Amino acid sequence: MGTVRPAPWRRAAVVAALMLAAFTFNTTENLPVGLLALMADDLRVSPASVGALVTGYGLTVAVVSLPLAHATRALPRRYLLAGLLGLLAVASGVSALGGVPYGLLLAARVATAMAQALFWAVMGPVAVGLFPPERRGRIIGLLSVGGSLATVAGVPAGTWLGGHTGWRTPFALLGVLALVSLVTIGVLLPSSRPEDGHSAYGAVPDRRRFYVVLIVTTLSVTGFFAGFTYVVAFLDEVSGLGGGAVSGVLFAFGAAALAGVTVTGPLLDRFPRATLAVPVAVQAVALLGLYATGHVPAVSVVLIMLLGASVATIFMATQSRVLQVAPGRTETALAANSAAYNVGIAAGALLGGFLLPVVGVRGTFLVGGLLTAAAPAVLTWPVRTGGEAGAGDKGAAGGKGRAGMGRYRTDAGL
Repeated sequence: MGTVRPAPWRRAAVVAALMLAAFTFNTTENLPVGLLALMADDLRVSPASVGALVTGYGLTVAVVSLPLAHATRALPRRYLLAGLLGLLAVASGVSALGGVPYGLLLAARVATAMAQALFWAVMGPVAVGLFPPERRGRIIGLLSVGGSLATVAGVPAGTWLGGHTGWRTPFALLGVLALVSLVTIGVLLPSSRPEDGHSAYGAVPDRRRFYVVLIVTTLSVTGFFAGFTYVVAFLDEVSGLGGGAVSGVLFAFGAAALAGVTVTGPLLDRFPRATLAVPVAVQAVALLGLYATGHVPAVSVVLIMLLGASVATIFMATQSRVLQVAPGRTETALAANSAAYNVGIAAGALLGGFLLPVVGVRGTFLVGGLLTAAAPAVLTWPVRTGGEAGAGDKGAAGGKGRAGMGRYRTDAGL
């Protein structure tokens, strides 16, 4: 039985609200990095303690994503999303209050991280479910643009605003943005059971392909953060770029990330394998290229931009791919991919920190490149045939996803 979809303007408004929410969550997660010194002075804690607000955030997302997705799988998405955005608004408001001690701020960050973990698991199926199945990838691309804007505009703007008006002001503004998303979704998103609609389950469910996606996510993210965690030191010590130039390079990195997801998003439905395999390969080339030629400033800037364009695209492509091959409910599968991503962040930073005294900052990019280079090999692992519909690289249509009578193929695995 077909699902009645809301009017086009309502669907567009809901997607826009979800993009705004993704922007708000991502900005909230990373804003303490830009406000580190201001927050440390005001709260009378060490910069490392403020840094823990970011590290603890990511670890919380990694730990709670799957349990929360499973525990809330029966709740109507309209009410669930409204509750998550309400929690984000309240936690942002707490962060913006004067005189809030570090412990309460840390608790607000943990609450926000739990909300974000569940938000990333459910927002994709909600948005995709409003449109025909063949537009899954395109919608995921739009949502990724919202998240990528946080790096390009959200964190820099919040850092500037905090420097001029106090670090609490941008958190208050983020709380207002969360309320805007909450009201829009609460009013315009239809109420329906989570299991209704095509987006609740994978289009071509395949457990093997799903595990491949998780491994690729973990390898690529671990490889990226093994080197990129120390990119400021790399640009200073290896590339010879000064402090002012470093800020410009990091902005170029964010702009390239936004460009990557914007260009690739419309291609996800037509080329589901290539839109994952190509950026993984580009990331490996960029990391290894920085190790080999990062001492040339112009080359290092180009490679940093390639790195930005690839890493954001990889996560978008894995999310889109999970929606296709999820062996069960998509929100649980997306939560697993989000957990893998955050595990990769922590593992990469820890690995890079362990190796830094041994191989130097340049060597961390070599290690990151080698880890990433293993991901394309994983993409060629044998999988059952019959899991894709259509010819060539088209795989977003329906289909059973389990066929082939035990036959296998290795055509880019995914």
